[in-house]
Amino acid sequence: MNKRVSIIVPCYKQAHFLDETLQSVLNQTYANWECIIVNDGSPDNTEIVAKQWCSNDKRFKYLYKENGGLSSARNAGIKICDGDYILPLDADDIIDASFLTTLVPELNKDQSLAIVSCYSLFFDKNLDNIIYELKPKGNTHLNLLYANQLIATSLYRKKCWEAVSGYDESMKSGFEDWEFWLAITKRGWKYKIVDEFLFYYRKSKKSMLVDTIKNHSEKNREYIYTKHKELYIDDFDNCMRVLFYQLGTHRKSEMKIKNSIEYKIAKLICIPFKIFKK
Repeated sequence: MNKRVSIIVPCYKQAHFLDETLQSVLNQTYANWECIIVNDGSPDNTEIVAKQWCSNDKRFKYLYKENGGLSSARNAGIKICDGDYILPLDADDIIDASFLTTLVPELNKDQSLAIVSCYSLFFDKNLDNIIYELKPKGNTHLNLLYANQLIATSLYRKKCWEAVSGYDESMKSGFEDWEFWLAITKRGWKYKIVDEFLFYYRKSKKSMLVDTIKNHSEKNREYIYTKHKELYIDDFDNCMRVLFYQLGTHRKSEMKIKNSIEYKIAKLICIPFKIFKK
């Protein structure tokens, strides 16, 4: 079964990485794909780069929209796509040439699967500089409750996107893919992890993921837990253990900082300023 795959590449201020990402799409050994480059109101030269690729290969398509965030851009691309399967791909990441050849057959042969993912390598600047390996686990929503086991660039059925009404466009500060996977798998669908390194994630100091973890993690978790509260109510005892473990970890981290020499020195230095303020 030679199912068509629609690769959705949202781009916002990432035009300088776009060539490398799209080259990894062109390198696919699986030929039945289309790639929709979604310009999410980017102020750089995304349009110029994208249209060059479209002129070289008709499988590349270009869509412009006003800036609305990652979820909005993905949804816009999927709405106009023709594929049976969807692959989101950020404009600065890279997929192995055998990515689709390896993952598509998994969805073809098992109708209980909604999503197929793989192991990932995190790199800095170039693929020769691997700094971290990610090997996710699990196969049901129970494995996704407290940690996102699935990378955003996972292959899934378009009908799953339709069933959950797409990505949640109100989630503009990250974790939108985690919420999306939960929405799908809680309906009874499963996911599978192929134990091969087929995805390359570009590690950036200013990435959306870094910003999310640093500034929006608690707020986004609260949103997910509330939106899918029936899952956490069913798993109440374990949910309490996880939450209190996280509280305990945070407290230990806080106490470690307060007991450090640097903190005590800084506190002494601030005494004159406190006196002056009074």
